[in-house]
Parts: sequence; structure tokens; C-alpha cells
Amino acid sequence: MTTEPVSFPRRHARTQRFTLGAPRAFTVAPDGSRVAFLRSTSGTDPASSLWVLDTADGEERMAADPRALLGGASEDLSPEERARRERSREAGAGIVAHATDNAVELASFALSGRLFTAELRAGTARELPVPGPVIDPRPSPDGRHIAYVAQGALRVVGAEGEGDRALAEPESDGVTYGLAEFIAAEEMGRYRGFWWGPESDLLLVARADDSPVRRWWIADPARPESEPQRVAYPAAGTGNADVQLFVIDLDGIRTEVRWDRARYPYLTRVHWSAAGAPLLLVQARDQRSQLFLAVDPATGATRMVHADEDPQWLELFAGVPCWSPSGQLVRIADEGGARVLTVGERPLTGPQLHVRAVLDVSDDDVLISASAGEGAADPEIGEVHVYRVNELGVERVSQEPGVHAAVRAGGVTVLVSYALDRPGGQVRVLRDGKVRATVRSYAEDPGLTPRVTLTEGGARRIPCAVLMPRDYAGDTPLPVLLDPYGGPHGPRVVAAHNAHLTSQWFADQGFAVVVADGRGTPGRSPAWEKAVHGDFTVSLDDQVDALQDLAKSHPLDLSRVAIRGWSYGGWLAGLAVLRRPDVFHAGIAGAPVTDWRLYDTHYTERYLGDPAAQPESYAKSSLVTDDGLSSPAEPHRPLMIVHGLADDNVVVAHALRLSSALLAAGRPHEVLPLSGVTHMTPQEQVAENLLLLQVDFLKRSLGLA
Repeated sequence: MTTEPVSFPRRHARTQRFTLGAPRAFTVAPDGSRVAFLRSTSGTDPASSLWVLDTADGEERMAADPRALLGGASEDLSPEERARRERSREAGAGIVAHATDNAVELASFALSGRLFTAELRAGTARELPVPGPVIDPRPSPDGRHIAYVAQGALRVVGAEGEGDRALAEPESDGVTYGLAEFIAAEEMGRYRGFWWGPESDLLLVARADDSPVRRWWIADPARPESEPQRVAYPAAGTGNADVQLFVIDLDGIRTEVRWDRARYPYLTRVHWSAAGAPLLLVQARDQRSQLFLAVDPATGATRMVHADEDPQWLELFAGVPCWSPSGQLVRIADEGGARVLTVGERPLTGPQLHVRAVLDVSDDDVLISASAGEGAADPEIGEVHVYRVNELGVERVSQEPGVHAAVRAGGVTVLVSYALDRPGGQVRVLRDGKVRATVRSYAEDPGLTPRVTLTEGGARRIPCAVLMPRDYAGDTPLPVLLDPYGGPHGPRVVAAHNAHLTSQWFADQGFAVVVADGRGTPGRSPAWEKAVHGDFTVSLDDQVDALQDLAKSHPLDLSRVAIRGWSYGGWLAGLAVLRRPDVFHAGIAGAPVTDWRLYDTHYTERYLGDPAAQPESYAKSSLVTDDGLSSPAEPHRPLMIVHGLADDNVVVAHALRLSSALLAAGRPHEVLPLSGVTHMTPQEQVAENLLLLQVDFLKRSLGLA
């Protein structure tokens, strides 16, 4: 009996976009002798285990197996842990995060709300009996204690399981110690709320009180017997959580860290290393000014190390601020029209590089992630490289074209590389620039090679990817599908194979697929990213410009153009069919932000300002306010709206308000509600059928056989 081959949509969903089985979350020991990482056992296994690689001989061994530790029982996740994973877009299972001591000898992790530790040299793991459900356990630098959060309290326990106690407990409902508040995790890239001091005797602990935040209710209409979920959601222009910071010792004695929280309410970054005093980055609510503050742990007093201002907004970056080993401030700044690395007061890069993140700082150099800047001779479309930077110059670590990231310690660099001509990622362990080992990946081969061309379109040289059907042989114009994200923090035009798999699958259904990263997307210059300030609709202008320019050199049928997108891309798809029906003939808006007044404070106010002070910016960028639908462009174009009913990031009210406004305006449309689905769509059948239904809608709407 022969079995039918599994479809690409089903395999794409089953393998979580072909990420299962790929190694990730690397930590390198300070002596370079071993690398700890997470990986599941196959390309369809969602449960990650903790592994250790010995760099001397390249041997791998499993240090913690979640199935063995749970005795085969299924995982039981607390609501707080589910929320934490939603914020970090973590769809996996098993050991999804781990932390280690300084020597990378002891690791800790939460599993099913329980606390486990692993001895990484011996490869043994065990449970510590503590109150739960446990969130974000982290060993002290010396490995003698584990701090963790349970029921909103910050607790500490000895590494052998002794002396468990609370260091800080919530005084009332809505207060937590040691957790990142919603917007810190969702928008600032700060996923944690406590930090060990280098001597292992003190912690910096964030206290978040979300009582000033409005309460929303998220119901599951498919389960009317279930109570709605009550969530604190800080919509644009409304109250944020009140965040304080304390120095707390192992006896629970606390000292408040003091700064002008009224002027700078956002605690965006915390760094504490042996190189200097605790370092904070705090921002004003409008994100146009920020302070780098050094903390005196004994008194809680702060002193200003540096201050920044920007007329539009100040971007946040991974890995900074921090101290260099010599005690100089390391930061990324927008200076002279470029995004540069600065150590002390000296910029070490220029307009040739657009710096994205700091990966490691050593005595000799700074390891950074960067793409080609406006001053580069070669635009290197979609590429991101790893560089070593010091006062003598810049050296590129990653040589082959593609997208690269790295983790480094003890003279050992773990280089993760993605390329257009090879599926998945390649992980190499380097010492002195030479490959000493590779980390195996068990991810499945997609069996689908994108037929993609990376190019530029329009007068602004908008980065684009053009994908044609793999069996396309002629020059007959094809119907076009634009497949963008198109907004801040979401580059789609990347020199990596797997990034284009879904677009290629759509192309193979008979479309020429165009992906364009217009103004607002990262990767070129500060001015490029900040062009959306006060007006998101320039994103649509760039999609149109790129499309019309590419049609001059590619077989694109401009009489049959559709657009699909999710989140910001969903908003962009809705905007396209409503504002530019002369260009777009159908659209699929997935989880769209239809009214920016309903989206969160830190993201929305950064770009559009305070809705009370800049209502025109919100109206212009809205799909449901007067600018959106009172004078809709003609003719009507088919629009499918897709939304998860359990989405707590872009709540389903966005889709429902758009549908109501469309109905009131007499505009036909379709709504596809996804019961039990959040902003992610990890459910296998849902993800598969969602792709199939989208293709059916596009073919119906464009009149394709």
C-alpha cells in the first residue's frame, strides 16, 4: 500500500516552519571547553532537550531529557508561562529556555512549572522541590543559588535544594517581582525581570504593578462555558504598568534604585557585570530621550553616564548598553546619518555598516551583527554579517553570503549561518578563525528550493525578493501576490533559504510573488527606518512603487494583483485594497491592526505619538476611522480577514471593528475566525488549512482557474 506524500503546508506546520530539530540558544563556557544548547531529537519533535558539545573533540551529549524528567507525563503550563512564551514567540515544548552559572557548569530550567538543574560536566539532571509554577530560574554566577519567580514572588533556593525562601512577595493583585511587564517583553525585547550581581550576593529585581493598566477581556466564543480571560493591556494613550527596581540581598533586605521615573518611566535595559556598576537604560514615554545610568548598589543612587535625544525616536538594541572589560560604555547610536558602534566616546564604525546588535565584548574587540549601510559600495541585499571591531579597524567573521549570528566566549565563537542555496542553518564552532566542530541539526529538509531573485525596486532602491513558480518556463505574465510584512522590526527580504518557503509555495500555485521591504523596515539607515514616523502609510507607497518598477523587468500581470500579510502585514494588506484598488484586486489581512488606538503604548506611541496629541496620525494610519472608510476608494475589492480569537497582542476587536465598518460602508468581505488561536498559529491543522484557504480565496478573487 502506498501512502500519499504529506503536503508542504502540513509539513510546514508539523515542523514549525522546519525549525524543529535545529540547535539554538547557545551558551559558551568562559574557557571555551564546551557549548550548551537546546535541540529536539527530530524535525517533528517539538520538545527540546539540553545538550552539551565538547569543543576539543566535537562530541555531543544530552544533559537533560524533558521526557525522562517528567516520566512521560505531558507538560502542564501555567497561564504566566503561556503568556511568557507568547511574548517571545516560543511555540516549542520541553526545555524552551535555560540559564547557566558563569562557568557554564550548572544550568537551570523550568519544565511543566517545576524547577530542574543540570550538571553540564557530568550530564546529570534533577528536580529541586520548590513552590511553583516556576518561571525563569537562573543560577547565581558562582552556581551556589538559583533565583526564580513563582506566583509573582522572587524566590531563591540553594543549588542542592536547601534554604528555599521568598526574597520579595507581591503586596497586592497585579504586582509581580522579577518578571517583565507586558510591553517590556512584547516591544522592548526585555524578557526578564531580575539580574544577579557578579558577586552572587545581590540581585537587581524589577517590581511591576499593572494596576494603572486598563483591563480587557478575551473570551473564547467557541467555549461559552469558559470564563473570559482578564488581561491588563496598555493601549496607546492609556496607563502603563508602574515599574520600580530594587537591589535585594539574599536575606530579602532591599534598597530602591532611584531615578526620575516620572520623566523616564520605561526600564528598557539592565546590565550588571564585574566590569562596572549596574547599568540601566531608561526612556521617556515619548522615546525621544533616554538616560544611561550607573547604580550604587549600596544606596540605590544613580548617576548619569550618558544621555541621548532624537526628534523622532531612540531605537533599542540587543546586547547594549554594557561595559567593556576596561569599564567603557558600549552602545549603538544614530550619528551622522548612520547607525554606529560606540565605545566610550569614540565611534568605531562608519556609514559602511548599519549596526544591529552587540554580540560580545572582550579585552581585544567587540563582536557585532551588522548589514551594509548607506555608505557601502555593495548593498548585499538581505545579508547580515558578524564583524570583529576594535580601534584598529573592522574584520568580517562570516564570509559566505547569507544571514549570520554568533555567540562567543573564551576564544570560541559559535557561528550560525543561513544561506539562499541551502536549507536550514549551519552551526560551526570556531577557534582562532578555524572550524573546530559543527553542531548537528535534525531539522527536516523542506524538499522545496525557492526560485528567488533578490533585487531592488523603485527610485528608493527598495529591497525586494521576486519568486517565480519552479516550473515556470516562459515569459507569459503571471498574476502577482505581494507577500510583505513591510513594517518595523520585520525584514522579509533576507538571503536565507527557509525564509522564502511559504512565498515559494504560493508561487508554485501560479503566482509571481513579490516581497518588498520598504521604508520603516530595518537594515539600511536610521533615516530609512524613521521615515514612517507619524505616518505608517508610506509603507503602502513603497509596496506600490516596488511593484510597478519590477513590472518593467519581470513578467508581472498588473491587472491581477493580490496582497497577503499577517500583523503589520495584515494591516498593510487591508490598507492596500481599501486605499489603492487601482493597484490591488484582492487582499488577505491576517491578525491586522485596524485601529492603532487599540495597539500597545510602547510600539504605537514610538511611531505615531500620543493619540490625544496626534489624532491625525492615528486617523491616517487607521482602517476604521474617518480617513479609513468614510470616503472609500472605488471599486470594491475582495478582502479576507483572518484573526485568532485568543490573540492577546492584536486582539480580535481589530478584525471585528473592521468588519463592522466594512459592512456599514456596504463593502463585501469575508471573515475567518480561528478559535483558540493566538497571534501565532502553531496548531498543525489550523496552519495547514489556513494556507489552503488563502490560495482558494486568491484564485476565486482573481478569477484564476
